[in-house]
This record gives sequence, structure tokens and C-alpha cells, in this order.
Amino acid sequence: MLAAGHTIHRHHCHHAWDNGLKPVLTIAPGETVAFDITDASSGQVTPQSTAAVFSNYDSARVNPVTGPVLVDGAESGDILVVRLESFQPSGWGWTANIPGFGLLADDFPDAALMHWHYEPDGRTPLLFGEAAQIPLAPFTGTIGVAPSEPGAHSIIPPRRVGGNMDVRDLVAGSVLYLPVEVPGALLSIGDTHAAQGDGEICGTAIESPMQVTAAIDLIKGEALAMPRLDRPQGAPTGTADSRIWITTGIGPDLHEAARAAVRGMIDLLARERGLPALDAYMLCSVAGDLKISQIVDAPNWTLSFHMPQSIFG
Repeated sequence: MLAAGHTIHRHHCHHAWDNGLKPVLTIAPGETVAFDITDASSGQVTPQSTAAVFSNYDSARVNPVTGPVLVDGAESGDILVVRLESFQPSGWGWTANIPGFGLLADDFPDAALMHWHYEPDGRTPLLFGEAAQIPLAPFTGTIGVAPSEPGAHSIIPPRRVGGNMDVRDLVAGSVLYLPVEVPGALLSIGDTHAAQGDGEICGTAIESPMQVTAAIDLIKGEALAMPRLDRPQGAPTGTADSRIWITTGIGPDLHEAARAAVRGMIDLLARERGLPALDAYMLCSVAGDLKISQIVDAPNWTLSFHMPQSIFG
């Protein structure tokens, strides 16, 4: 694990993507930054809160992200590389049914709130009452760079430059590749979770404040249509052959997002493994996994396609 060269406190946060925001930090490619991150409610939910907090909930403050960080030399057409080095969970989090939000919002109109108190070292599971035990699996739900379109854009839906993707594979040891659209990229990170299932179907995971340390680098002059990542298969360390490649599709149509995710994997297999496109397509069908990572952050959904590198020997 690399020691962070810089730390950004959680009060340096914003609630919209905007390429006009002044960066709070400028770094050179290769530097490491610790992002101090508050919970997805911007502190509106506290350990003392009850479900009544959602009767006067300010949705404009939802999903704050810490940043932005300007990466010197980043330009449109480059790729920003974010290696997630470590997570330091806080030991407290919450899950809620927020009226009007979630996949089955019409079925469940009443507010509900569950608190989680856990050991940050992950040696004991998180208890879902007496019904279930949930392994601690910290990741960042929202991570992205500024879009080229001017003005403020909602932080709730993800987009081709990342954002609220809620891909639970963004764990320690994962490497995220983001397309750069503006000078300096303007990277921000937030929405940390102690655990989440694929889909995040009720609209919240285990929303938990924590610190994220990331090493940030740059690939010059290489276009990328959608974010992609690779993650360790099991432990955060290991060989390249023990990792999982993941491509994404983001948009308002699940079918089109799925097609984009698969096309991204075909392109990646052709470039990195030398497979003809048709062979790569058939390999995707027999060895890859297509997942709905997020289906609640309207109007855009996140699909992810997973290919284990262990199959290549």
C-alpha cells in the first residue's frame, strides 16, 4: 500500500459535476491522494437518526463527492488511471428505503432506516439483525471526472466519464480507467459503501463514511468509450492472470447498455489478447458474466461485463 502524498478533507465536496469547479488540489501523474469521504446523505443521516429523517430530506445534498483533483497534463482523449490502494472504513453505516426511490418504489412507499455498527478491520461480519451476516466489502460507489458539457449536472445518474456507477468491484486493488473530456480531468470520489449487492435495488447500499487512498496516473492519447476496470480475484494482490477485466455500459436503455459493455470487452480482448472480434464475441458467451451493477440511479443504468483472466492460463 502506498502512503498518500496528499489528503483532501471531506468539507472539500461538491454535489454536481461541473467542469467550471475550481480544483482543490493539483497533482502530477503518479501521485497518491487520500480522499476523506462523508456518507451519501451529506451527514443528514446520523447514528441517532430514525426513519423520520426522510420526511425532511434534502435530495440536493445527496451523493457528495470529494474533490475535484486536477491532474497536470490530462487532456480530452486521454485516459485517467485510478488505482484504488486502500479503504479505511468508519465502523458505522446505514441502509434505507427512501420513499419514491429504488426499483420497487411503488411497492414500498414507507420510509425505513437500518443502522450498521461494525468492526472496520472486517474480521467480524455485519449483522442484518438476527437474520443474516454480511461480509465487509468496502468500495466507492461514485468516482468520475468532469464532463465536457458546461454547467452543473446531476450527480445521481452515471455517465460515460464515470460518476455514480455503483459497481461493487471498485474495491482495494482495483484499477479504474476513465475517459478524460476536459483539461486536468477533474477527478472526484464519494459514495463509499461497506457492502452492496449488484443492482443496489432498494436505492441504498450500506452507506458508510470512510477514507479512500488512490494512486492516479495518465495514459496519453488513447480513446476510451466507457469506463473499464480490472479487479483482483480474491485478495487485493496477485498476478495479472488472477485479475478480472470489467467493461461497462451506461445509459437509459438496459439492452443498449449491455451491448456497449460487451462491445467494450470484445475490443479489449482483441487489443490485449490478440483475439479476432468474432472469437472474442463467442468467448464472451461461454466465459464472461454480464451483470446489472446499478438499476436505481435514473435515468442511466450501469451494466458491467466480467472476464476472468485465469482462463488464459
